[in-house]
Formats: sequence, C-alpha cells, structure tokens
Amino acid sequence: MRSAVYILVAALGVGIGEGRAAAQTVDHAAVARRVLAVTPLIDGHNDLPIAIWESAAGPGDVAAAAHDLRASTPFHTDLPRLRAGMVGGQFWSVYIPYTPADSGAAKRQLEQIDIALQIIGRYPDALELALDASDVEQVFASGRVASLLGIEGGHAIENSLGALRAYHAMGVRYMTLTHNSSLDWADAGSGEHTHGGLTEFGREVVREMNRLGMLVDLAHTSPETMNDALDVSEAPVIWSHAGANGVREHARNVPDQVLRRLPDNGGVVMVMFYPPFISAREEATLPDVADHVEHVAALAGVDHVGIGSDFDGIDEVPVGLEDVSTFPALFAELSRRGWSEVDLAKLAGENVLRVMREAEAVARRLQRERAPSTKTIEELDRQAGGAR
Repeated sequence: MRSAVYILVAALGVGIGEGRAAAQTVDHAAVARRVLAVTPLIDGHNDLPIAIWESAAGPGDVAAAAHDLRASTPFHTDLPRLRAGMVGGQFWSVYIPYTPADSGAAKRQLEQIDIALQIIGRYPDALELALDASDVEQVFASGRVASLLGIEGGHAIENSLGALRAYHAMGVRYMTLTHNSSLDWADAGSGEHTHGGLTEFGREVVREMNRLGMLVDLAHTSPETMNDALDVSEAPVIWSHAGANGVREHARNVPDQVLRRLPDNGGVVMVMFYPPFISAREEATLPDVADHVEHVAALAGVDHVGIGSDFDGIDEVPVGLEDVSTFPALFAELSRRGWSEVDLAKLAGENVLRVMREAEAVARRLQRERAPSTKTIEELDRQAGGAR
C-alpha cells in the first residue's frame, strides 16, 4: 500500500513538474500576436502630422521624398513598422503649438487637419479615415489602419463652440481640453492653475462635446479639471496619452483619486511612453510602461486602460518601445505577468471601442434633446463672476 502511495506521489510530482515546465515555455510573443490579429490595437496618440509639419526635409510637405511612409522614415512611424507593430487603429494627433494671447489658432488647426487628411488619403491601401467605432472595426477587418483625428489642446477652438462643431464635421473625434498652458476656460496640469478646474464655459464645452459625440480627452489637464469634467460629462472620457501618478509622480499623470472614479464614468486612461513621465530613473524601459498599465488596471479596473504612445511627439523613448513596430512586445510582457488574452484584447482596443460606442449613443440621445449650444464665454463666465 505504501509503495502504491509513493508511486502516486511520484506520478503527481512528475505531472506538477511538467505543468510548471509548460507554463515556463508559453510563447508570450505568440500570445501577443494572436490577440492583435483579431483585436484592433488602437493607439490613442501619434504626432506624425506635426512631425511632418516641422520636418526640415520639407516642412508640411506630405509628398516629400523623406516623408514617404512606404519606406523607412526618420520618424517613429511608417507603414512597414505600423504593420510590424500590428496597429489596427490610430488616433493621429492634429496638434498646433499654443502661447497665451494666441491668435490665428483656428487657421493653423485647419492646416494641421489638412496635413493629417493628406497623409491618410495618400495611402488608401494602408490607411482609411474612421469616424465611429463601426468604421474602426470595418477598416481593421480590411487589413488597413483605421485612422482617427484628435485635436490636442482646446486653444484650437478660440473660445468658440461653432469652431468646435466645425472640427467635428471635419472628422475630429476627440479634443484634449488643454495642452501645457491653462486656457480662458480650463486649467492645464502644467503651469498656473487659474480657475480651479473648468469655468462655466469650460463645462459648456464638455456638454457640447457630449452632444456632438466628440470624446473629452483629459490628458494634460489639472486634477481639478479632470474632476470637473467627470462631474459634467454624460459620456465616458479618455486620457489619450498619460501615465499613473501612483507609479511616477508628475503633473502629466493621473492621480489615484481620479482613477478610482473611472468605473462610474466608464472612461479609459491610455498609457503613454514618454520616459520622464514614466520613470524617475535616467532610463525608462518597457517594463516601466507595463507598471503604469497594471497600476491603472489595479485601481480603475482592466476595462479602463488602453495604450497612447505619443510616438513622434516625444524626443526620447523607453528601451524596448522605440517605435510603432514594438507594440507587441508590451503585450508579450503583460502576458508574462499573467494577463489573459481576454484582458489583453480589452487593453488593445476593446475598451476604447466601448467608449466610442457609448459616446456615440449619448450623442444620439442628446441631439434629440437639445439644439447646438449658442452660449459664449463672455456670457457664461461673466454670469459666473469669472469663477466656476
């Protein structure tokens, strides 16, 4: 009897050992590729349009030889590397610089949108403009990159809700409320906080974005602005490119208190790759980015995290995430950490698609309930005494 027990224990021991060996030999790169083959990897922020606008090889010239995306480029982005990175959807940032007392922002914004649309139109076999979640899925299914537009900084509307609506009509599907400077109606995370968050006009901007179906992007904003937008928004919000303050304390990152509010709103934090925002060490690495992803997932839930690289808008990159070809390596790292394929699919794009669909549903309802807002900053903020 005792020998039989020994035989059973020995057999179990072999089985356990084999199980451990199998677990150790999982091909995590294959897991990443399998997920990204069937789920669109949607990157929340790529600054290729401004990189082309500022390029010495042909400023603003999408057709310049140095900017041929079918070949290798000096940027973080080109078509071969997008394919290698298994990118299925891309929010192209249409950023324009801002300084206080700026004028002519709307003209420059139109020019930047034009550059992005030229890029998309130049490569119809690889890129296609997407305006809603259904478009993203259809373009991805065709083997091309679903291309969406996102304005980075509310200075582009020049305090005009009419300009906001015009940008939406041109295809813009998110607007970052601020960039690095506070506006007349919203505080940025960097610099002076002059309003304590959103002014009454700023709240009206959020309400009108909800009515349009334009995603409210809270990257770059102050914690007070984040909280005000969460109070007002009837649709899920996003952070198109941000980190977790609980991992790396920085004005560009999302505080834990805000992360804990996300399940009620339904929004998504898309984790960025810029080393100074990711790590206090001199050299940031791919595992540092994975730490931010896991922190957001731990506090807000795995339904509320995504990827927003900021490629071509950053002058340094983490080791292991050097350009758009490297996205699968991040998913392989998370697979090694125990992430399931279901959760990796949520991170890749399912969370963002859900946000888009919910924002679209809110917009349909609000458009039945109210007309476009004709409110002005002078009217609303004068009535509020310049305060919130």
